[in-house]
Amino acid sequence: MNILVIVESPTKVPTIKSYLGKGYKVVASYGHVRDLPKSKFGVDIENDFEPQYINIRGKGQIIDEIKKLAKESDAIYLAGDPDREGEAISWHLVNILGKHAAKAKRITFNEITKTAVKKGAKQPRDINMNLVNSQQARRVLDRIVGYKISPLLWSNIQSGLSAGRVQSVTTRLVVDREEEIKSFVPVEYWLMGANLKNAEGSEFFAKFYGKNGSKLELHNEKEANAVYDAVKNAPFVVRSIKTAQKNRHSLPPLITSTLIQEANKKLSFQSQRTMKVAQELYEGVSLGDKGTKGLITYMRTDSLRVSDEARDSCREFIVNKYGTEYYPPTPNVFKSRSSAQDAHEAIRPTNVEDTPESVKDKLSGDQYKIYKLIWERFVASQMASEVLDTVVADINAADYTFRAGGYTVKFKGFTVLVNDNMDESDEELTKGKLPELAEGEVLSLISLSKDQKFTQPPARYTEASLSKAMEEKGIGRPSTYTPTITLIISRGYVKRDGKTLVPTDTAFETIDLMKKQFPDIVDYGFTAKMEEDLDKIENGETTYIEVLNGFYGPFEKLLNEAKQSIPKEKPVELAEDLFCTNCGAQMVIKTGRYGKFAACPNYPECKCIVSLDKPKQDEPKEEILAEEKCEKCGSDMVLRRSRYGSFYACKGYPKCKNTRPVLRDTGAVCPKCGKRIVMKQGKNRMVFFSCEGYPNCDFSTWDTPQKEKCPECGGLLLKNKQKKTITCYNSNCSYTEKVSSEETEK
Repeated sequence: MNILVIVESPTKVPTIKSYLGKGYKVVASYGHVRDLPKSKFGVDIENDFEPQYINIRGKGQIIDEIKKLAKESDAIYLAGDPDREGEAISWHLVNILGKHAAKAKRITFNEITKTAVKKGAKQPRDINMNLVNSQQARRVLDRIVGYKISPLLWSNIQSGLSAGRVQSVTTRLVVDREEEIKSFVPVEYWLMGANLKNAEGSEFFAKFYGKNGSKLELHNEKEANAVYDAVKNAPFVVRSIKTAQKNRHSLPPLITSTLIQEANKKLSFQSQRTMKVAQELYEGVSLGDKGTKGLITYMRTDSLRVSDEARDSCREFIVNKYGTEYYPPTPNVFKSRSSAQDAHEAIRPTNVEDTPESVKDKLSGDQYKIYKLIWERFVASQMASEVLDTVVADINAADYTFRAGGYTVKFKGFTVLVNDNMDESDEELTKGKLPELAEGEVLSLISLSKDQKFTQPPARYTEASLSKAMEEKGIGRPSTYTPTITLIISRGYVKRDGKTLVPTDTAFETIDLMKKQFPDIVDYGFTAKMEEDLDKIENGETTYIEVLNGFYGPFEKLLNEAKQSIPKEKPVELAEDLFCTNCGAQMVIKTGRYGKFAACPNYPECKCIVSLDKPKQDEPKEEILAEEKCEKCGSDMVLRRSRYGSFYACKGYPKCKNTRPVLRDTGAVCPKCGKRIVMKQGKNRMVFFSCEGYPNCDFSTWDTPQKEKCPECGGLLLKNKQKKTITCYNSNCSYTEKVSSEETEK
């Protein structure tokens, strides 16, 4: 038979073609081929919310090629991704095939390996319309919310804004967190500790615990001083010693949200970068003699389930590499959240024998890092627990109790592979043994310490913690986390500040309006319920029309009330001394996505506009000059700005088109030639540091140069964010220093 296989992504084509062999023609649809129109609403509400799909502009040539190949084929297999979106894309393809649609069947595979692809090709089925209708309901809901609410935002806040069912409530998460931070009131508390010594002279540290064996917190200096004065001259006596064995379990394999979180925490990857690399690993990577294969299972999942086949192969790998004792007596099984769709397995390697090191030379740097993260987390999740021997000593002084604890590792378990201190032991335990102590033993006090502390406000969201919050509150699904976060950033509701996300003034205004007029749309519980309703459509428990009718009735009522209460136009603000050059009318001030501008009030008949961010023509432009002249013509170099940042350009432009980057001085000195070390950006916008004397001096580094010099040899110090260390550049100097996460981000 001559079988046409249609996949979504062109990168899958060679991999799947090599697995299926002769008789199969594999082509890509490049994602969706049909969608709702951009120029109009595209949903017939009166006719059961019927979507009015059109072929996507620019896809005509692809559609024609698919139709031509369909005509020549005996059968058509639609092999989109194994989720709602992939099912919907397959359904749209059926609708463009016309009379050849009868040949079409759906095939799926959770991983792109030879076994999975061949197995999928042997199990063609009909399109699952429950999945399709679930996706259609999501698309129509988003279109209704966006098209009906956005115009109200344009008239009340600024033009160019958009509302969205998921994006608006996600923006609210960021806004609410910022309001929590602003309203946070620090609460004082005190920590106290005692440096003690036993009869043999062994020293250790004990933390203040409480009074008469009960937990007690110190809220102010008066309370701290009362304890300090009571115990400073009192004998410290060991009241009790407790020993125990503690098991520390491994974390479950990664799912979409935890992959984003781990990549952000350990690799400083933004969510879009993480998911792009994961997609590449799923679609297929060339492994040389081993051919091209997908290295991981489908990466958009919220399930912790692992197939029996994968678990068995992992058990064999663990036993062969580490020994029988490193595999638990019964396999580790992890429970997914109750809201999880459980459509796919957890993210795992397709073949556990493909270790990160064995494929490293075939992967890009990013691919290796993400694959290593996924592979290690999966293997560790199947390994035996770490076993700790713990000891906790309670020590009395006057009526107060101090507590010291320590632990030693009896059996490494999964930590022989990874050790993230994931299931932390009790806070009073510190790594290492306590000295030998006996109940009733009197200890010597070396020193007492007391420190004033204040509670800290909640941290701003990062992309990773925001995706975690979306998962916990049931906002969106794994496939929507990254697109939603990317969207609210690109639309100007949220901006990045280092790793954190900060809401803009526009976000505060928008969410304030939405809370007043459309409280359900930005309500966490309501949004989560809508996701549950979409799941019910998928499971056949309800219908597309029932869900949309249930939503639209109350929504339409709120919409009509909002139209009455929200002014159609903001009060007009006149632009002083600015008149339209075409019709002479006084111009009015408006706000767009890129800032304020003056526009003719007779728009759209007259389209005259003047940017207010630029100086008026009759005002001299203040120019910032570079210290050095243009090296090509000797003219001044002046500061210019573009969408990509600032740069110096020759004042003689356009006759001289010389430009020079704006260099940011780090304050450090080049160890090779003594010139300044400056910050630069590469072609991929990645920041690095190099000597300003380049190309005459070739010094460059990814690590951050420090102004301070090495205390041992006076050389250049470099901070490595990944390793959280500061080390000396001088190869003959061994100076190194550990730094905290907070210091690393500075």
